[in-house]
Amino acid sequence: MASVVEYQGPRRGYRCGYCGCPEGKACSGMWAHSMTVQDYQDLIDRGWRRSGKYVYKPVMNQTCCPQYTIRCRPLHFQPSKSHKKVLKKMFKFLSKGEFSKGNNEEEPMDSQMDNAVMDDFVLKSKLDIHSDHRPLGEGYNEVIENEVEKKEEKLEDKKTKELNQSHAQKEKLGSGEPSSSVKVVASAPKPGKGADLSKPPCRKAKDIRKERKRQKLILKSQTDKLEGFQVQHEPQLLPSEKPKLNQRKNIEDFIFDILPEDAAHRLEVRVVRSSPPSSQFKATFQESYQVYKRYQMVIHKDPPDKPTVSQFTRFLCTSPLEMENPPNGPDYGYGSFHQQYWLDGKIIAVGVIDVLPYCVSSVYLYYDPDYSFLSLGVYSALREIAFTRQLHEKTSQLSYYYMGFYIHSCPKMRYKGQYRPSDLLCPETYVWVPIEQCLPALESSKYCRFNQDAKAVDEERIKELDRLRVLYKRTIMPYNVYKKRQKGPSDEAIVQQYADLVGQTCSERMLLFRS
Repeated sequence: MASVVEYQGPRRGYRCGYCGCPEGKACSGMWAHSMTVQDYQDLIDRGWRRSGKYVYKPVMNQTCCPQYTIRCRPLHFQPSKSHKKVLKKMFKFLSKGEFSKGNNEEEPMDSQMDNAVMDDFVLKSKLDIHSDHRPLGEGYNEVIENEVEKKEEKLEDKKTKELNQSHAQKEKLGSGEPSSSVKVVASAPKPGKGADLSKPPCRKAKDIRKERKRQKLILKSQTDKLEGFQVQHEPQLLPSEKPKLNQRKNIEDFIFDILPEDAAHRLEVRVVRSSPPSSQFKATFQESYQVYKRYQMVIHKDPPDKPTVSQFTRFLCTSPLEMENPPNGPDYGYGSFHQQYWLDGKIIAVGVIDVLPYCVSSVYLYYDPDYSFLSLGVYSALREIAFTRQLHEKTSQLSYYYMGFYIHSCPKMRYKGQYRPSDLLCPETYVWVPIEQCLPALESSKYCRFNQDAKAVDEERIKELDRLRVLYKRTIMPYNVYKKRQKGPSDEAIVQQYADLVGQTCSERMLLFRS
């Protein structure tokens, strides 16, 4: 099995969906008739990304808004305060049915169609749903959070110091020594502030937190297989496990928190294969499409006749990725999937993902606009991070979560940097660099080479073009043989361009279709 691609060349002069420049977009693209998961893994590690069967790569030093591939490291991920807020909001809704539509800070505001890539239908990354209305972006939020934490620490230190001084002063008073700094103020207790005897005694908040932590720590996440699709649900109780004290909460502690028996709602996340479509995918196709149609009409203001079944199928259901189920791979296998979010028996959101040898790659998210108050863009990203951690337990090399493109020149697209630790891909040497090291350079220039080693080069740069493989007249041959059989003007320039973009390894594995 080999990947078969048809290179289209560079395309320039398209409207940018980020800055609005009418002719600022530039990218190279190719149609993937079929593609192995390893080839696509290697391509996204060189800055490529797919939309349906179209695979494209921004021309980074020419496009108006450079798009840097970003990946999160889920094994070391810790949810931020804003992430915890979303997870707690979901838990509160599921357990008590409570929600507030009036204070909706994390709602998506930008997941528009990117006409610059493929005319009128190429969809941007799922995480291109902006998750915050805050205009100052990701850096501002982190500064505020850090300042709050520092102030809380100082306040706690001040209280402790005052308490110690108070104890010392009391000891002096007990020994008969005078203390001019102590003022005794007598005050009568205020009425109506006593304990309510009709209610059980109050428990300290600290004791309640310890008890909840103990219950969560003795849980273990597991996944049930249900006739072709799988459901991620709350783990079962394992009494033999001992709680670990003073351990920081991880993402599973929030997502798989214990719901009460009388919970108001039930949420299931089902993973169904979209290409080739499983029976469960086919059975839920119409319901899933209706959610997508409403999403496009309400969130993106599409006319009713634009989000058609064929459009939905071409770009969110069909995929060039070949299904693979190696013995040492994840239970789901590799390929393209839909993660369906079922609330009380109906689909409210769908995350489109690719499961690849080293990562889970997020493609897109659409959801029922009636549930916007749940911040489903953020919540689904956190669930996908947890999903990646789950897959890693069986398939150790699968340990990254790819979030699409990070666009620093567009302030509303910087929120992806909040999912840390994360790395950006150097557009010249294709090595991963921690985002903290990249941000200072991006503040001064939209296009940056992140690799600080001036001597470093692209290790996959083309050394032998003749070894590139070509599919010509239904025959597979190396490029040097194809050149001899080729009729008409030479296409070596376009083939060289393709080879430079995909790299030596992929050029030798994939088949470049030539007519």
